[in-house]
Amino acid sequence: MFTHRTSLRVRYSETDRMGYVYYGNYAMYYEAGRVEALRALGMSYREMEDTGIMLPVIKLEVNYLKPAFYDDLITVETSIPLLPDVKIKFDYLCINPNNEIINKGHTTLVFINKENGRPCRAPQELIKQLQPYFN
Repeated sequence: MFTHRTSLRVRYSETDRMGYVYYGNYAMYYEAGRVEALRALGMSYREMEDTGIMLPVIKLEVNYLKPAFYDDLITVETSIPLLPDVKIKFDYLCINPNNEIINKGHTTLVFINKENGRPCRAPQELIKQLQPYFN
């Protein structure tokens, strides 16, 4: 399993009247974690799009355990638990400054050929970079 960690500071605009991170913002935190995880593997969304592959989210699951607050430094731990084929799954843990898991989630994305709009296999370069984590 491949795992990558990235940190994000909660901005004031991401909180609600209670001072908690607004629930919808966790999807953006997951995206930041996912983008950085792929970048750590040597592949960016931009590169995939430039080669004709889109990667839309087809499933999002979120479990809220504890709130995050303005100015918290949140660690987003992003894992790829399975070698991708036509789909790729990401697991997420959001961890607060006290090292407590405050949020868990999953997304599933599908590789889409930009020309015909149909599902396609994961790029071979991505498989090559992930393979060592699944031996």
